[in-house]
Amino acid sequence: MNKNTVLGLATFIMIIVGCSLILLGAFRYDDIAGWGFAAVGIGFFAVAWVFNALKGRV
Repeated sequence: MNKNTVLGLATFIMIIVGCSLILLGAFRYDDIAGWGFAAVGIGFFAVAWVFNALKGRV
């Protein structure tokens, strides 16, 4: 596996984890903790975006 494959796989895993955290915040936790889960999920999307932008440049 080269660097681009590793970054692509990391991006995919981060998107899956981000979606699951947002869905946990939306459907499992109805109180204020749900907002925290959703915020962390959006943070995972931001890091995945950075990983995707690094593909081909590292």
